[in-house]
Amino acid sequence: MRFVATPIAGVHVVELERHEDDRGFFARAWDGVELAAAGLNGALSQCSVSRNVAEATLRGMHFQRPPHEEAKLVRCTRGAIFDVAVDLRPGSPTHGRWFGAELDAESGRALYIPEGCAHGFQTLVPDTDVFYAISAPYAPDAAAGVRWDDPAFGIEWPEADLRVINERDRAWPDYGPVSA
Repeated sequence: MRFVATPIAGVHVVELERHEDDRGFFARAWDGVELAAAGLNGALSQCSVSRNVAEATLRGMHFQRPPHEEAKLVRCTRGAIFDVAVDLRPGSPTHGRWFGAELDAESGRALYIPEGCAHGFQTLVPDTDVFYAISAPYAPDAAAGVRWDDPAFGIEWPEADLRVINERDRAWPDYGPVSA
């Protein structure tokens, strides 16, 4: 696994180190020891899958409130997504900033999102599957979010004539002003 730092503190693009031959390739997609050695949370509590039928399906921006924060390693296993992390950690030097990366099944790249960051994505093609490795159990009472189009963040989502967004994600509150 190769960890590529992003402009957001603690957020990394994780690239596969492929071992290829005439059969195809093999690569480690999760290694708790290697994550920890890179200074990331190597705990694994649960794995989840998101199936998205339509192009321009937008899910997010989700996070877990303290003390139930979770780190996520997000990988697109079918199709393609624009994956986004927003830093909500008040003491972070990158508080209020966002980073987005295109993830697709072909590249196998993943995005590591640390505790205290909101996460969301928009599908770029129909029939897209997303796999999450998550460091902490889901705590329904701690589930929270911010609006995908909150002006405090100014996320530059891919253009879409019609986004598919559920009512809960449309109704998340604005985060409020972000100090520089």
